[in-house]
Amino acid sequence: MSVIYLLISVSICVAIGFFIAFIIAVKSGQYDDDYTPSVRMLFDDETKNIPQKNNPPTEEKQV
Repeated sequence: MSVIYLLISVSICVAIGFFIAFIIAVKSGQYDDDYTPSVRMLFDDETKNIPQKNNPPTEEKQV
């Protein structure tokens, strides 16, 4: 029965530790912008794959 008391006290200490870490992360601004990263991945490839109009594609000669 004493093992249950030990496990409960350890789990409460771990829960308090995680709660303190969460409060510190919120106060430091870790969760300020949660919309932009999800949208950035949608538009990231569009800027890389835009063909340039001045440079026509080069064709390689097949041997």
